[in-house]
Amino acid sequence: MSKQLVVLSGAGISAESGIKTFRDSNGLWENHDILEVATPQGWRKNQQLVLEFYNQRRKQERACKPNQAHLILAELEHHLEVKIITQNIDSLHERAGSSKVLHLHGEINKAQSSIDPSLIYELDHWEIKIGDTCEKGSQLRPHVVWFGEAVPKMEEAIGWVEKADIFLIVGTSLQVYPAASLLDFVPANCPIYLIDPQLPTTKSYKNLIAIPENASLGMEKVKDLIIKSN
Repeated sequence: MSKQLVVLSGAGISAESGIKTFRDSNGLWENHDILEVATPQGWRKNQQLVLEFYNQRRKQERACKPNQAHLILAELEHHLEVKIITQNIDSLHERAGSSKVLHLHGEINKAQSSIDPSLIYELDHWEIKIGDTCEKGSQLRPHVVWFGEAVPKMEEAIGWVEKADIFLIVGTSLQVYPAASLLDFVPANCPIYLIDPQLPTTKSYKNLIAIPENASLGMEKVKDLIIKSN
């Protein structure tokens, strides 16, 4: 039986495909204040601004392609059972060929009801406009977990991590919670690979192997190690 490789991916893996990281050093996302475009308060204040912001992110995402790191993760499915938990809202893992992807923070290519978050819709175009409504008549909003909102898939993610034989972290600073707390659920003897050019500060994990590289080069380096460990 194949070992389970559980992956936690973040903005760094998508940055190589041209998707800007969620937050830069001045606290802005694509020149917008986070509070204006990524909070329930921002949504209540200006729905048009929020919709237009995510429409542009969606348009940008559809113009990008998976990079080598995404492709290697998909290739590893030939050798192990691979489950990817991503903090990213893009679809690059799926487009690379990965079959088991859990999006902790939602998906840019979906919409949801603004009064019933269980009503989720695939978007076959890249815009959500004012006046686009769910079957209950409420305005559609991006299917994205904003600051101040619960992370509904966290329990499922914890269940995946608890059964990992190998745990891989790629492209995340481990600064966003509760996603960063997934490290606390890795089994005691499970090897942990951490790929990031600026290695984040972590607790002392005896099985941690740090690779201070960007996502693609780091994945090239650990690919054979992971395959051999199966």
